[in-house]
Amino acid sequence: METIEKKTIKGGEFIIRETAAEDIFIPEEFDEEQLMIQKTCEDFLEAEVFPNLDRIDKQEEGLMQSLLDKAGELGILGVSIPEEYGGFGKNFNTSMLVTDSVGAGYSFAVALSAHTGIGTLPILYYGNEAQKSKYVPKLGSGEWKAAYCLTEPNAGSDANSGRTKAKLNAEGTHYLINGQKMWITNGGFADIFIVFAKIDDDKNLSAFIVEKEFGGISMNPEEHKLGIKGSSTRQVFFNDCPVPVENLLSERENGFKIAVNILNIGRIKLGAAAIGSSRRALSQAINYSNERVQFGLPISKFGAIRYKIAEMATRNFAVESAAYRAGQNIDDAYESLVAGGMDSAKAKLKSTEQFAVECAILKVWGSEMLDYIVDEGVQIYGGMGYSAEAPMERAYRDSRINRIFEGTNEINRLLILDMILKRALKGELDLMGPAQAVAGELMSIPDFGEEDDSLFAAEKKVLKNLKKAGLMIAGAAVQKLMMTLSKEEEIIMNIADIIGYVYIAESTILRVEKLVKLRGEDAVKGQLDMMRIYLYGAVDKVAVAGKEALNSFAEGDELNMMLVGLRRFTKMAPFNVKEARQRVAKQLIDANKYCF
Repeated sequence: METIEKKTIKGGEFIIRETAAEDIFIPEEFDEEQLMIQKTCEDFLEAEVFPNLDRIDKQEEGLMQSLLDKAGELGILGVSIPEEYGGFGKNFNTSMLVTDSVGAGYSFAVALSAHTGIGTLPILYYGNEAQKSKYVPKLGSGEWKAAYCLTEPNAGSDANSGRTKAKLNAEGTHYLINGQKMWITNGGFADIFIVFAKIDDDKNLSAFIVEKEFGGISMNPEEHKLGIKGSSTRQVFFNDCPVPVENLLSERENGFKIAVNILNIGRIKLGAAAIGSSRRALSQAINYSNERVQFGLPISKFGAIRYKIAEMATRNFAVESAAYRAGQNIDDAYESLVAGGMDSAKAKLKSTEQFAVECAILKVWGSEMLDYIVDEGVQIYGGMGYSAEAPMERAYRDSRINRIFEGTNEINRLLILDMILKRALKGELDLMGPAQAVAGELMSIPDFGEEDDSLFAAEKKVLKNLKKAGLMIAGAAVQKLMMTLSKEEEIIMNIADIIGYVYIAESTILRVEKLVKLRGEDAVKGQLDMMRIYLYGAVDKVAVAGKEALNSFAEGDELNMMLVGLRRFTKMAPFNVKEARQRVAKQLIDANKYCF
């Protein structure tokens, strides 16, 4: 048991300790069964979704429901549902793989994710046995479709300020729900709604399982949206909607906690879906660059286009590395909690909650990576990128919602640091010890000890220094600003950027290190290049974010000393990033698709 403890990392702990490559999971390790599930999802998109994208976007009556029915028949909706409720009972990382594979499905991916995630998981994780037995099998098969009703006109990011009310009737048999919900995905055809409302004058939300058949539910017409046009998005009104008392989900006033914990899962899954979307857009852009001829050559021969292709691939590879590392961490935490005697549903929640920091990072970096890739995809297509006849127009529009979904990227950046600091205050993370050690190091002469010339030694040294930069700035900000730090959102977001770049860069290094051990250095030259390209960019991003933060709160000698420290901690040996990008681009262009 002791050795397992040494290998197990807590959520957010990556900033203060090193992780060994053998302790992370990489996507190249998926087994045959998992790859078959992935293939089933990809084949489904090819057969049922891609040929019907225009029909889906026009919201052809009954089409989305029929697609969800077919996905249910193939078992795609029930991958992570336990076998006793008719699912396959696969682990969290397998469900991440499904989300990634289906993520390329535009509006269909949104409908499926809302149904299998925020629509089904609250019942699976918080429902009592009667509720789970009644609802989960039908949700897993697709017979019933689900929606999640949290957001209100005046309650978006501040979800707990919702005004929807629930009042017990005189007989004590039903809650009568009154209120308005908006931006409800799958609202137009859902059979089951997870509804958040405050009972009487409660301070916190409660959650209810509401069947459409209960009555008292009306809707506005479908919203006209910038993107994801095929996704049903309605305002839903509850007018004395009678909900049996046995349909209260979990305990009274536990709704906000349910919402927060389910959003953790939604965030990391959104990161996974962004990987699948990006991979498809990138492959299309590579293919087009090989076909489009200008000045007598395919545009894939030009350095400016190759730069874009390599940078797009690098960002996708990096986020993918972090996503499956975090997914496995969640699985490992779950196994450990169950082995310790915890109930399975509770352990699933606790394990995801443990890695809420990583979930928020993946939501932000995944959505921003996808936006970058579709934007450059439009550019590679040129005029055709702006035409609805070509695929990038839809990809570009559909991508934009992801920086708003599951908590805006601004809220998630604020949460990254907030969650780490709260864990430090609870004694779960020793943040101040390492931060003070870094502060002490600033006063000392740099250690120019013997250079380690082994593969990855230079990158790991850079990474270690980036962590020191983050600890130095976070520690100084906490000490200097104390209680007012929570109001300094720009500084918090600077520090969150440093933390996020550290996590993604470390995940990429560890993945490639593991790949070298599995396949040998010669077989993964492209991955080695992408790792160094990403780290090179991360160093610059950390330097800029760090300087902005320090200039915002420090002054005089203290500021000068920390700026010198920041320069020391954001050094990287000269690296010909242009040549590395050209090599990566050549591999992709020769393969005519994303091939890593």
